[in-house]
Amino acid sequence: MAREGERGQVKLLGATLSPFVVRVRIALALKGIDYEFIQEDLKTKSELLLQSNPVYKQIPVLAHNGKPVCESMIIVQYIEEAWDNKAPNLMPKDPYDRAIARFWAAFIDDKLFPYLRAALFGQGEQLQKAVEDSVTNFLLIEEALRTNRCFAGKAYFGGDEIGLIDIALGGMSTFIKAVEKATDSVLIDPEKMPLLTAWMDRFCKSDGVKEVMPDPVKHAEYLCARRASMVSPPTGN
Repeated sequence: MAREGERGQVKLLGATLSPFVVRVRIALALKGIDYEFIQEDLKTKSELLLQSNPVYKQIPVLAHNGKPVCESMIIVQYIEEAWDNKAPNLMPKDPYDRAIARFWAAFIDDKLFPYLRAALFGQGEQLQKAVEDSVTNFLLIEEALRTNRCFAGKAYFGGDEIGLIDIALGGMSTFIKAVEKATDSVLIDPEKMPLLTAWMDRFCKSDGVKEVMPDPVKHAEYLCARRASMVSPPTGN
């Protein structure tokens, strides 16, 4: 069981606008863990990043007592397990509820994010299809908020407190809004997805979240510029 680390014990390699890095920053903030944030220039990746994540060479990387942990949702789960004595609990205690949380976190990464990225860099029919597929997946999440016994009627996917799914999807909040701005599209329609819209607004205003979320204007400007240049943004997970 880990104790709250000093900056020298916990370091996060990342980039401010990366939704994957935002996930980790949210988890660290909610747990009250002090850490050193090391901004990476992904055009010229540092030797520290390449050594810490030699397989994918991507951000984020969490270094805890000199040991690197990679992949955003693996890092979030590591934070929960390493600091399990610190509230809030980011993972459900019930094994079934924990499996459901992991299922939806994987759905967000495997099914939703690829379509969002395709929309960002798509044109014409490709853009239209990527937007439609993104909306379809958001509607599935809306339906889960309405009917799944784990989420229905609760403030967050994690219940009364923010949990794994909230972090997985909520870390992408400004990215999602920036994609809408860059592509002049509506991905989360408040009329069709009232529960998801209310959840996102509540999540982004939560203590521990609002302090680490990227500036939405800067995020939109960045993605609009990347789309205009048709250069894919740095990847991460």
